Amino acid sequence: MTKALILTVKDWWEEQDPPPEIEKVHLIVGQFTCVEPVSLQFAFDVQTRDTFLDGVKLEIAEKPLIAYCAHCQAEYRPEIGLQYACPTCGRPMEEIRSGRELKIDRIECRVPSAPS
Repeated sequence: MTKALILTVKDWWEEQDPPPEIEKVHLIVGQFTCVEPVSLQFAFDVQTRDTFLDGVKLEIAEKPLIAYCAHCQAEYRPEIGLQYACPTCGRPMEEIRSGRELKIDRIECRVPSAPS
């Protein structure tokens, strides 16, 4: 996962003219993706040492798992690993509205100033 993130950012970075100085990479990570933000942060820090991303901050915004019950016509928050059924009627989770996101939201960077 971390390697794919780094390669995606690298591909984008190399297309820029001139390549900007990246300061932060903002990610959106859903709780239902099984991606642990602390582990992702650690892997990112280790794998970006001595690269163009060395020292770049990784900002991770977690999205909660939100499901929708068509029978009750209501959203609810399942308890991951414990209870996925609708808490009102007990029907199995059918629709996930949030929690599966895993994407780069934005990249904060500074374009190097032209030499005078």
